[in-house]
Amino acid sequence: MKTIKITIVIAAVMLINTSLWAQTAEKQQLTVPLSQPGKPYKLDVGLVDGSITVTGYEGKDIIIEIQDKDKDHKGRVRTHDGMHALSTGGRADIQAEENNNKVTIQGEAGKTTNLVLKIPQNDVTLKLGTVNDGDIVAGNIGGELEITNVNGGIKLTGISGSVVANTVNGNVVVTFRSIDTKAAMAFTTLNGNVDVTFPGTLKADVKLKSDRGDIFTDFDVVAEQHKPTVTQKNGGKGAMYSLKIEDWVYGKINGGGPQMMMKNMNGNIYIRRAK
Repeated sequence: MKTIKITIVIAAVMLINTSLWAQTAEKQQLTVPLSQPGKPYKLDVGLVDGSITVTGYEGKDIIIEIQDKDKDHKGRVRTHDGMHALSTGGRADIQAEENNNKVTIQGEAGKTTNLVLKIPQNDVTLKLGTVNDGDIVAGNIGGELEITNVNGGIKLTGISGSVVANTVNGNVVVTFRSIDTKAAMAFTTLNGNVDVTFPGTLKADVKLKSDRGDIFTDFDVVAEQHKPTVTQKNGGKGAMYSLKIEDWVYGKINGGGPQMMMKNMNGNIYIRRAK
């Protein structure tokens, strides 16, 4: 098991003598080798404050870059009304641990950290989560993805496999290259759009709900009727019953398959067929 702890001082350039660690005035970079390169692996990244960007590449190691918190995930300096952000000299503490092809990366609470990762393209079980001050962006990845945000959006492109994605304040946008035909998936947000593009060969049982928005699709969906749910509150003589009518939309795409659940409150739902 390899455990590596990184402390970044944003306003200064540090020099650390380790073959895994490289730093320039522009970026701070850490390379985490896998115990079994080329094999399926697990990656769990958790932040409290900050953004996460992950891209699959043709390499065997996980490469972690930590960006200045005053820059966005594309490396551009944050601006507002013609003004540019200045570094406050804060620190970002990151700990990375690798054990038998399972990698865990964690950031310190209260420190805004923008992580940019490059990961091998072989099959991955990927779990990404953040809470404040950032979006989660991922692309060119194959495997099983579980993505959680609270105050930020989720954008996934070029995905092969399955996705469960949930945020509270932000859009959920996913584009699949191919899907795991046996996996159930879910895409939810409270305030934002759910916008998912699937291959035209998608077979799914869909369960959809938008409280204050509309649902759009260019797939042929065969709608299903569901009876109201009746629940007995107490047993015996004079038992009371609860009648619950759900306003979910149920249907089948291309004859049906694993369940695809999509839900939001304020926003629209889009189920797109890839062109």
